Amino acid sequence: MSIVIEQVEAASPALAEFLVAHHAELEHTAPAESRHALVFERLLAPGVRLFAGHLDGRPVATGALATVEDGHEEIKSMRTDPGLRGRGLGRTMLAFLLDDAASRGVRRISLETGSAEFFVPARALYSAAGFRECGPFGSYALDPYSTFMTLELHPPS
Repeated sequence: MSIVIEQVEAASPALAEFLVAHHAELEHTAPAESRHALVFERLLAPGVRLFAGHLDGRPVATGALATVEDGHEEIKSMRTDPGLRGRGLGRTMLAFLLDDAASRGVRRISLETGSAEFFVPARALYSAAGFRECGPFGSYALDPYSTFMTLELHPPS
């Protein structure tokens, strides 16, 4: 299964629907104040690079990189189509995001994901890619519903 990943410059109805479904999936995982997924409009704001993976013309994966500080970015809105999970789309999107960041000289990538059972596959994906748990970063505070992870990047040689 091969997806085409491109940076999103403008909203499409199909992508907006895909990302709205992401928020709906997260509703049962934590109280509202402990859910940190960005709404679609914020994913198109300056300082955020949104990417979508398409298969047969429909969005099947998303991921974004948001600036935390110079040389440090955060992964936001990682999602794969629930009907296609377990087929490598998440690994493909994560590798794409890490390559994009490294090619721009980003030295550290961090993320916040949930601590609930629902997020076990996501945490396993990030751990397999070399991410390690860390404390809160940026504007985050310690939260029992959150797991914070980080990865040091090495510039391409």
